[in-house]
Amino acid sequence: MDETYDAIVLGTGLKECILSGMLSVSGKKVLHIDRNKYYGGESASITPLEDLFSKYDYPKPDEQAYGRGREWNVDLIPKFLMANGQLVKLLIHTGVTRYLEFKSVEGSYVYKGGKIFKVPADEKEALTSDLMGLFEKRRFKNFLSFVADFKEDDPKTWKDFDPRTQTMLQLYEKFGLDANTQDFTGHALALHRDDDYLRKPAMETVKRIRLYSESLARYGKSPYLYPMYGLGELPQGFARLSAIYGGTYMLDKPVDEIVVDCDGRVVGVKSGDEVAKCKQVYCDPSYVPTRVKKVGQVVRCICLLDHPAPNTRDALSTQIIIPQKQVNRKSDIYVSMVSNTHQVAAKAWFVGMVSTTVETSNPEQEIQPGLTLLGPIKQKFVTVSDYFEPIEFGSESQIFISTSYDATTHFETTCLDVLDIFKRGTGEVFDFSKVKHNLGEEM
Repeated sequence: MDETYDAIVLGTGLKECILSGMLSVSGKKVLHIDRNKYYGGESASITPLEDLFSKYDYPKPDEQAYGRGREWNVDLIPKFLMANGQLVKLLIHTGVTRYLEFKSVEGSYVYKGGKIFKVPADEKEALTSDLMGLFEKRRFKNFLSFVADFKEDDPKTWKDFDPRTQTMLQLYEKFGLDANTQDFTGHALALHRDDDYLRKPAMETVKRIRLYSESLARYGKSPYLYPMYGLGELPQGFARLSAIYGGTYMLDKPVDEIVVDCDGRVVGVKSGDEVAKCKQVYCDPSYVPTRVKKVGQVVRCICLLDHPAPNTRDALSTQIIIPQKQVNRKSDIYVSMVSNTHQVAAKAWFVGMVSTTVETSNPEQEIQPGLTLLGPIKQKFVTVSDYFEPIEFGSESQIFISTSYDATTHFETTCLDVLDIFKRGTGEVFDFSKVKHNLGEEM
């Protein structure tokens, strides 16, 4: 350990692992340390099932009821990947896809007025959707045609609308879309977490809706992918990758101190009597409690079910988004479900997750609308986690800190944080044109 590195990465959560991979691939000498014995940090996969029960202080599960414990890989923070999204591109760029197998998620639904509906993502689905009346379907179809033809670098496709200066609300109004259509478009297609986007320039939201449609076009049933055996495979894939590029991984290694010089700039990391020297440190908030601030909380409930979610046509995997307005909240509620088809549960079992940003003093009550959508639940595991953000950008100290994981059930916000940290740490915007091929060629 007593060597000099370009970067030391602390924690093997997914964000830290992606950064480690990006840094390694770009030629940096990287040491990656985790104080835990396992990969994944907060975003670990738990196996066997007994370990999940003991983590929450429950008695050992009955093997006759739940099947073999080793058949379960339960993610503490499950998130889906957008098939054409940034994480998939980063995985391809770093070469981690060689070690992973992905499977598409079967359903994408949105909640309205006490029921769930399939999210319409193309013109054909718009015309058959039960979410809208006849005339609204036509207006929404025209809106989706506009989005499909839209090109950021070709103003002729903007149709007398300037998405750089005019707001998303103005774009909705241009097509005459009602509040209900705006609601599911902004939250279930563009995946915004609140309604602030309505007052911002429309460009970002149009690009997000295009991403959803393009991702859907890749595999057909939904725009989402999920790795076989759960997300715990991702950090391990990055560990293999890092080793190829000369990186060093150390698990179960205590981190006693991040050493800084008299100017407050990082010079190394101390573990016991050893000090590894470095120019930069990348880490999650748990390694630097004095350099982060708590800005909120997230409630998550892992649910074990012996049936698929009702009203999803018996989908073996699905996502349901409950837009904030539908349940008089300020933030959306997210519901996801995976099963034996992704090798994360025993046969005939399903793993559900309901999550949201905490707004009251009774977080479990806040996720009740999502729990109701899952039907009867055999076992629940509830966690309320603090949400941290770094106090500083890292330019002075050269310590670059990720934010905690938010309530969303997709990885797009996670990637934005990773790309932002990469830019702050290297001074470069990550160039996606370096990504030469797509996942179809890797799968």
